[in-house]
Amino acid sequence: MGEGSTDVAWTRRSALGLIPALALAGCAGTGATRQPLSLWAMSYEGDYSPLLIPAFTAATGIDVEVQSLPTTASHEKLLTAFAGGAMPDVLMLYDDWVQEFAMIGAIAPLQSPDLVADLVPGVLAATRFAGRSYAVPWSVAPQVQFYRRDILAQAGYDRPPEDWDGWRTMARAIKRRRPEDYVVLMLLNWPDGLITMLSQAGATLLRDRNTRGDFQTPEVRAAFGYYASLYADGYAPMALSTEIQDPVAAFATGYCAVWPSGPTTLKDFARRADLIPADRWATARLPGPHGAGVVSGLSTSLCVSTQTRRPREAWALVRHLTSVQSELRYQRLIGNLPARAAAWTSPQLADPILRPFAEQMRWPAVTPPVIEWERIKIEIQFAAERVVRQVQTIDQALAALDRQVDRLLARRRALVEAGRIA
Repeated sequence: MGEGSTDVAWTRRSALGLIPALALAGCAGTGATRQPLSLWAMSYEGDYSPLLIPAFTAATGIDVEVQSLPTTASHEKLLTAFAGGAMPDVLMLYDDWVQEFAMIGAIAPLQSPDLVADLVPGVLAATRFAGRSYAVPWSVAPQVQFYRRDILAQAGYDRPPEDWDGWRTMARAIKRRRPEDYVVLMLLNWPDGLITMLSQAGATLLRDRNTRGDFQTPEVRAAFGYYASLYADGYAPMALSTEIQDPVAAFATGYCAVWPSGPTTLKDFARRADLIPADRWATARLPGPHGAGVVSGLSTSLCVSTQTRRPREAWALVRHLTSVQSELRYQRLIGNLPARAAAWTSPQLADPILRPFAEQMRWPAVTPPVIEWERIKIEIQFAAERVVRQVQTIDQALAALDRQVDRLLARRRALVEAGRIA
């Protein structure tokens, strides 16, 4: 039996059993049911989620219209849709966005606790706001180190160290042997590497009930200092993603020996195995100040809009898409990892290359629960770039960052002081 027919068979047995409350047969002839549910998603999830829909439609009779949004414009498009009363029935959000959309009333709280049962520890925290869950984790994408086995072996290492000092010692050894190349591919407009360093260093980033910046601390200085040193010492290229548009090729040609990235990179490598054979690379957890720790990533969750007119059907679609069977199929399609613990008993996930991901996904970095976080993250990256390019010292950049974040949080500060939000 082929992959597609297996999915349909499972859905007919399971989906029909888990949504009897929909009473689909009774309303199948109504105009509301004839209209497809709408699902908006981004990146690989948006491109490949249509492949998960036929099994749901076959089991329920509900059509689903999927719109794949460009990642760079999706945040603004979703906010505009909410303001204009044009939200989809179901939407994907990056986990950093869930609390923002819950706070503004764009997404509905979960009505059924079993939707978030059996999750890998740690993945649920980002989907909660004011003590309630607002989203169901869908695909988990922690970052790990992809590393070139051959290049590290030439420097005397079989795998990268998991602490900052040990990692720098390795970087020096690699650079001595390959002075024209770099050690790590960490581009100046990729914020996740720095956000991870800040989290691992123990920085809180905000203070006074998350109403002011808290960047002039020893923890933040340590993370900024380590980050900037990677560029100053020639271990990372002082470049943007517009200048290095093919990171797979950069890794394959030895331009860099280490590439911090997420699980979708596994699929990129599989598609281009002629360029980067599997025996040349492996994965390891990212280093921290004193060993591997928390890591940021682009994990996603599914939510139901408060503007949907068909909440029961919308939650049924969420249940289908976040089931173990759907998550395992998604892992085959795009590489992102299942959020449900039961999925990890599958032989499909027994590949040793996935072990660092499995370990890392239990330690997600927790971002400040403020709706301004996306803008704050951009300001952090701008400040870091000014330090790397020696436009400002670390002290100057962090003082300016506190001032800018205080301005971004002015409205939140006023609402907290007025007692309107906790």
